[in-house]
Amino acid sequence: HRFGVRQREALQKKGRAPHTLYMTATPIPRTLTLSLYGDLDVSSIRDLPPGRQVVKTYAVGESMRRRIYAFMEKAMKAGQQCYVVCPLVEESENVDLQAATALYDQLRTSVFPRFRCGLVHGKMAGKEKEAVMEAFSRGEIQLLVATSVIEVGVNVPNATIMLIDGAERFGLAQLHQLRGRVGRGSLQAYCILLAKKGSEETRQRLHYMETIHDGFVLSEKDLLLRGAGQLFGYVQHGLPDLHAADIIRDVALLAKAREEAASFVNGPGAEEPVIRALKRRFGGSFQKLLNN
Repeated sequence: HRFGVRQREALQKKGRAPHTLYMTATPIPRTLTLSLYGDLDVSSIRDLPPGRQVVKTYAVGESMRRRIYAFMEKAMKAGQQCYVVCPLVEESENVDLQAATALYDQLRTSVFPRFRCGLVHGKMAGKEKEAVMEAFSRGEIQLLVATSVIEVGVNVPNATIMLIDGAERFGLAQLHQLRGRVGRGSLQAYCILLAKKGSEETRQRLHYMETIHDGFVLSEKDLLLRGAGQLFGYVQHGLPDLHAADIIRDVALLAKAREEAASFVNGPGAEEPVIRALKRRFGGSFQKLLNN
């Protein structure tokens, strides 16, 4: 999910034409594009694990902060746990965004002094982060303030509320991954997207999060918003290489073209003319990838 083009290349060089398996709840635009082009076969698990409920998601403004904190306090009094995720580690003069360290100090001293709070972010030493996460997993910490370092690999079934402060600063795939940190048990869970008013694209992105819970559907929306990136290049989003076709609008045509291409490539003597055509069409980017 989070690997770049060069990282994927490095893995593929571990052997001679190795089989690869990608597992993700939210494919980034490039991954989804490769699956449409036929470079990846896709298997989808659409159902929630037994006993789990859909995470209720709400996009709200700053005026709701007090009510959100009251809601979190009620949950923690009932023995449940909460996350608060911020886009920054420390405050910056250049951007007006919530910082994890400052919010942590405020929450533990002024807002939730009766509960034990923890802080985890990417600048901490590995052992320090692990100690905090283990304490949260054991239930010794009721409220965990963090950056997006908790996006993957965290499984605490007792955590029921995910507050994302500055949600307008996160992409769809990242928001969905963060939402996946709650609702991992049988209790009803909530994801609250606290955001400032932004562009129409920002409002659309938050609306998708409120109404769509399928990671692959969200990825398709992400693809429409951000673009597919380069098929033969290193850019993972933005305008695609195609001059005429549209990766979403013409998906049926792309599937048909894939079938025809597979039939041709599997025929005798097809490799050389195909490579020559690709070199003419995509130039240096394709040649560089081919040489690697």
